[in-house]
Amino acid sequence: MRCIVAILALVFFMRVQNAVAQVSPDCSNAIPICNNTPVNGGTHGFGLDDFNGAATSGCLEEALVGAIESNSAWYRFRTGASGQLGINIGIDSSEDWDFALYQTNDCSNLGDPIRCNFFDNQDANTFIGIGEDPSGDTANVQYEDWIQVAPGQDYYLLINNFSNNNSGFSIQFSGQIFVTNPYDALDCSIIDNLLGPPISACENDIVQLDATTSNATNYEWFMDSGSGFQLMSGENNAILQVTNSALYRTRVSLPSGSTIVSEVQVSFSALPMSFPISDDTICSDLGAYNLFQKNNQVLGSQDPQEFRVSYYTSYSDAVNGLNVLSEQYIPGIGAQTIYVRVSSLENPRCFDVSQQFQLTVLQTPILDFPTEVDICENNSGIAIGDPFPNAALHYIWDSGETTSSIVVSQAGTYTLTATNSQNGEDCTGSLTVTVRVSRPPEISDVIIEDLQNNNSVTVITNVEGDFEYRLDNGVYQSTNVFSDVLPGMHSVTVNNRSGCGAVTENIVVVGFPKFFTPNGDNINDDWHIIGISNLRDPIVSIFDRFGKLLKSLDSNSTNWDGRFNGREVPSSDYWFKLTYVDANGEPTTAKYINNHFSLRR
Repeated sequence: MRCIVAILALVFFMRVQNAVAQVSPDCSNAIPICNNTPVNGGTHGFGLDDFNGAATSGCLEEALVGAIESNSAWYRFRTGASGQLGINIGIDSSEDWDFALYQTNDCSNLGDPIRCNFFDNQDANTFIGIGEDPSGDTANVQYEDWIQVAPGQDYYLLINNFSNNNSGFSIQFSGQIFVTNPYDALDCSIIDNLLGPPISACENDIVQLDATTSNATNYEWFMDSGSGFQLMSGENNAILQVTNSALYRTRVSLPSGSTIVSEVQVSFSALPMSFPISDDTICSDLGAYNLFQKNNQVLGSQDPQEFRVSYYTSYSDAVNGLNVLSEQYIPGIGAQTIYVRVSSLENPRCFDVSQQFQLTVLQTPILDFPTEVDICENNSGIAIGDPFPNAALHYIWDSGETTSSIVVSQAGTYTLTATNSQNGEDCTGSLTVTVRVSRPPEISDVIIEDLQNNNSVTVITNVEGDFEYRLDNGVYQSTNVFSDVLPGMHSVTVNNRSGCGAVTENIVVVGFPKFFTPNGDNINDDWHIIGISNLRDPIVSIFDRFGKLLKSLDSNSTNWDGRFNGREVPSSDYWFKLTYVDANGEPTTAKYINNHFSLRR
């Protein structure tokens, strides 16, 4: 990437102008800037006390030197458009720097800073500032919130070194405002230095320093690469083209004999290179894809401490540095192009977006069919698995079959695995089916609680299974207990929900006292049974403990007075049997009746 950086300034000077330093310790001489600045030579002392003895200014506090400033640098800038603005101050990770930003056009009336950070650099950060850390560190506590600006607003920026080491710093501007207004986000009309503000350029850029001055009689150029200014022999034109990082000075001679002296710092940052990246295929069940795993491929042998790698879903976003993707990126199903931007941390305007790679996300098979299946005894087989296969998938059961569904006749567990393969990547999904043998139900007992007014029936089975229960022709229910059953003849049915059979038993619900006291007090003087009137030809036979028939009752004779052949029988336990004619005309003995009662005298 190449560009032409030119400093155009046509000014008239009728006197000697003092050189304007690229770092100023005083607010009154703040360096005007309208662009990124290169790393400078650092700060040394604080000049005048710009806070007039105050102990605090926003988050800034008085230092050991007795003033808020220790080793300070002041800059000023003016906004040329509206939008979101951020500032990145690049520092040495071993040094402690603070900053404060004031919205004002008067150093004698700074007011409180609108953004301020006084945290020490115990995390060894390489950037402090406003907005977002360009290194991608979202946990950097030395960053304050973005600011929203409008055209024509003046700001003063104080950068203060609070450590023993002082390696200098750089200033980078950021934010949406430089996307919407790339050429006039900041107002360069405030620059009063002949050679303009400090210049951050990229290697291979063409930088022209323009000292054109009306009526000038001679131009001299000097260069300081670290050992003082040296005259650049043969350079006597108004425009100087430079390719090396240095502090440049021009001395312009005027007809009056006076001279104009102006200096500017020019710094060239390394231009990064993106290396080819391999395409990647992943499975959808992976979730997030770690984009940073591609960083080593992208950078090659370049130092990751000097360059940042970021990823985007469009080329335009990569060029503008917008909508950067998070490290843990969750892509959609299918193939997409991921664009890569490698930028210099020292100067983000030095970047390369020449590489991209294809990220393909394969759908991991999602199997969906019943995982619990019942097979009836003596059944020849039942189908399990997916009845609707996907032609793009490969299927295999743990039993060896390669179809999406199989027929099984034995209990056990069966696991189906489906595989989606593409670009050398296999995405698999599995599901296990448990097959159980289901037996038909058997009724082992029916417990009838004959309470005369609130009878209940409980059906007991001796087989485990998924059963449902029904009384007479009612609806099936999951519980085996029926309440409020009327006296009379009924049927109970137990059904296997898996279709493996049903069983029905006929029962009779009757009511009778559990004891009686035939002592002539007209209270419980006889034993009787309720509910047999609903039966056809019912006969109740009463026996003693030895099985001797004592009394037979029918629908016309329903009471027993506790006598046998006219004589009272002793207090004891007695039993009865109920017979009747069923719906098929067959004599039937009622089952499941608790046919025991007591006589007490």
